[in-house]
Amino acid sequence: MAGEAVTILINDTAADQYSELIRERFPYVRVLIARDASSLHEYMTDADVLLSSRFPVHLFDRARRLRWFQCSNAGVDSVLPIGDRIKGITVTNARGIHGEIISDFVIAGVTIMHWNFLQFFREQARREWRPRDVAPLAERTLGVVGLGSIGSAIARRGKSIGMRVIGSRRDVSQPVAGVDKLFSPNDLAELLQLSDFVVLAVPQVPATTSLIGRKQLQLMRRTAFLVNIARGSVIVERELIDELQAGTIAGALLDVFEREPLPPDNPLWTMPNVIVTPHVAGYPSDYTRRVFEIFGENLQRFLQMQPLRNVVDLDRGY
Repeated sequence: MAGEAVTILINDTAADQYSELIRERFPYVRVLIARDASSLHEYMTDADVLLSSRFPVHLFDRARRLRWFQCSNAGVDSVLPIGDRIKGITVTNARGIHGEIISDFVIAGVTIMHWNFLQFFREQARREWRPRDVAPLAERTLGVVGLGSIGSAIARRGKSIGMRVIGSRRDVSQPVAGVDKLFSPNDLAELLQLSDFVVLAVPQVPATTSLIGRKQLQLMRRTAFLVNIARGSVIVERELIDELQAGTIAGALLDVFEREPLPPDNPLWTMPNVIVTPHVAGYPSDYTRRVFEIFGENLQRFLQMQPLRNVVDLDRGY
């Protein structure tokens, strides 16, 4: 494929950085930047390749030349509404750059909740000296719901600090490094009952929408904590709030929400057993450069008509 015949359309907050990196390595390709809705509408008809954090599904009919969509995120839920129509376009994601940083986030959060550092912070503010004993994390069980690239990285990290690790995935025929026991999605209830910390690391697909609600939370131990680094839609948020207030589980670390930014009047902001973070778990420093390592290799493959890395199975949604 002649490089000069390829047009790359970038629609991303880091578009200028991506454009510069592309021009340095591939000076013979044409690069367009869609800075607003109008230019995205205009340029969509010219694009052979789209690099973006989301697919503009409302413009799908204008994407007549599009052959490849490189998502700058791991999740490609933006294409799901047209999953049955987009089969002629190769979809790839940024899988592989999030696992370690999200594992850092999860283990830090697990430690904070296990030691109840939130209570220490409140006691420090009141100048109160209140010693207490805490069991080693190695005596606790980490349950990872979804053992894809991110979930598997979390499982390995949990095992490295001595925790018993259990997890769920569709294919339980092959072992996963660091996982002591595998469960199928149909056995989620048992995983919830056995875990001291439940980490949600599933993709956003129809099967995972409202995966965790009142019924599932009531299966968990009253001393257990919930960690969500997946998508807000995976949890029925109102039911989680109710069960947290009722003491059904001990607490939660939430990085994703049904509405983002989290509305100021949402009760989660002020609950003493909840840690709220602004959807940051999967964003390491130099994010653009890390994505470009994947995109640059894929673009070289695309120009040479070779198979691409990180191709998404659109039937599964990941």
